Amino acid sequence: MERWSGRVALVTGASVGIGNATARALVQHGMKVVGCARDVDKIRETAAELQQAGAVGQLYPVKCDLTVEAEIRAMFDDIQSQHGGVDVCINNAGVATKDRILSGSMEAFRMMTDVNILAPTLCTQLAVQQMRKRGVDDGHIITLNSMSGHRVGGLAFYSMTKFAIKAFNDGLRMELKDMKSHIRTTCISPGRVETEFIPRIYEDDPQKAQDLHAAMECLQAKDIADTVLYVLGAPPHVEVHEVMVRPTEQKY
Repeated sequence: MERWSGRVALVTGASVGIGNATARALVQHGMKVVGCARDVDKIRETAAELQQAGAVGQLYPVKCDLTVEAEIRAMFDDIQSQHGGVDVCINNAGVATKDRILSGSMEAFRMMTDVNILAPTLCTQLAVQQMRKRGVDDGHIITLNSMSGHRVGGLAFYSMTKFAIKAFNDGLRMELKDMKSHIRTTCISPGRVETEFIPRIYEDDPQKAQDLHAAMECLQAKDIADTVLYVLGAPPHVEVHEVMVRPTEQKY
């Protein structure tokens, strides 16, 4: 990770869970991390905590609604003017609802499509543009997928958006190779992780979320942050294109 010290990373959805753990890990390894979310108060708290602990890098909180294209573009403009541009883009933010294909609302489907597909696509476009403009040829795009992007469970529309991320990652890699670029791209698919994600899906049934977390020894956010560090720390000639990470006790 030494070669990333002092360089700039964007982490979307950095207020809680995997995004927060990843932002922490990158700052502790000396990176300048722009952490974005709609609610930046928790990111500010994390930034103050890291600074007080003497972390080598720094966390910069940014408020951004990833369903609004103009806000994403403004965020990248600010990153360019304040930090020069992105070297690592971590598309972490994601959302799921219980809406079923035959009965769900179009509003929920649009929100999942905006956050899970369109936002990573736009962030990646803008990140790669900034890298190439500065002659950065060792950048990295890391996108958080899900095991739901490899098999369909009860949240079928959410799975649809995550299946799309598999295609996105494969297509992105081919386009980068067509450009003779050494920018790497990685998709990380976690299994069940004990974060706020499941309780948010079942906010009207807290017991259901508790039961899902208690059913096995779940992954923790730090486990996925460690996976990000592993991927970033691979030698420049090694591209870890796809990683699946399940709890040992998880069957599917």
